Amino acid sequence: MIALPKRWILAAGLAAALSACASSRSLDESFSDLTGNTQLKTVLFSDRQFDYSNIDTTLLEGRLMLTGSMWSEEGRQRLLANAWKAEGVKLVIDEVLIGDKTSFGQGFEDTRIDKALRASLIADEDVTSGRFKFSVSEAVVYVLGAARSKEEMDKTLKIAQSISGVEKVVSHIVISPPGVIKQNP
Repeated sequence: MIALPKRWILAAGLAAALSACASSRSLDESFSDLTGNTQLKTVLFSDRQFDYSNIDTTLLEGRLMLTGSMWSEEGRQRLLANAWKAEGVKLVIDEVLIGDKTSFGQGFEDTRIDKALRASLIADEDVTSGRFKFSVSEAVVYVLGAARSKEEMDKTLKIAQSISGVEKVVSHIVISPPGVIKQNP
């Protein structure tokens, strides 16, 4: 195991704590997501059989959303198996497509959409932006989160749909009070 400098560990802990405060999530939940996401990226990086460079991993309170594309179904299945190896993963949401990597131009556009969406949500007083995470792939916005109410969920999705260039919004939002995630039936 690689020993990390104490200042890096302290910085990661501080970032998790600040994130927890901003989103009404507990420090334990934020740290667990950070740990699980790091573990998953380590597993994927060490698996040299498949190229996972076009995959985005989004982990929020034990729900792992995978987006992007794989070149083969075999690679996608391996990705899903690896996803369960991360600590704290309670649910894997598979939004991975089979196909070519995202082009440079589309990747740039997806980044623009992501930045515009984040800015719009932070500016909106009716949405607790820290309760939501996003992934943008091929102009499709995937939303993972826990809304405090149906109104907050609807507002979040409306804002996502209103961003220039968005072709589709896919919701993986549950309605749940702060600190509590209800699994979809």
